[in-house]
Amino acid sequence: MSTWKGIEGKCYTPDAFDAYVKNLKFVAWKPKFVVLHNTGVPKFSEWHKHSGHSRMKGLEHYYRDKQKWSAGPHLFVADDYIWTFTRLTQPGVHAPSWNHVAWGVEMVGDYDSEPFHPRVRANAIRALAALHRIGGLDPATLRLHKEDVNTTHKHCPGKHVSKVDIITSVKQYLSFTKLIEETMNLVAHPVGFGT
Repeated sequence: MSTWKGIEGKCYTPDAFDAYVKNLKFVAWKPKFVVLHNTGVPKFSEWHKHSGHSRMKGLEHYYRDKQKWSAGPHLFVADDYIWTFTRLTQPGVHAPSWNHVAWGVEMVGDYDSEPFHPRVRANAIRALAALHRIGGLDPATLRLHKEDVNTTHKHCPGKHVSKVDIITSVKQYLSFTKLIEETMNLVAHPVGFGT
């Protein structure tokens, strides 16, 4: 068994997650892209039967003690919070070909059998936008778990998740936030008036 890296196990609203990632420092490792997953188990319909903190402890037990992995994915995105799992500044374990080069983001649900929950989708867009921004990554580099030729999860993140939709939405959100930041900068520092 590899040495377990530990988990963060903290929950963030989308705005708090955005603030959190802005303070990350990448010294020993920096990802090249993001891999999108769905949990499958638990399904979205089962997620809230236990508290989020209890889920994080259960997932830690599963990855560490059952799978004998050194880590798990980086994030679990639910309808209420974005949960940090493996530290975003170190490699996780989530896709056989890409563990050492990519962040792994799990969306809570089984999106082959359940409809893609709109709040999970919205929080995933926010989480992915924050990661792409802090990592300086092009959203077009996003990969789905099923695209890993070495995975056995040939449907993940599920037929109800569209890669084109996710990439387009992340790009739109990043463009929107950039426009807001530029507008706020102009308001704070007007140019050409009264000079």
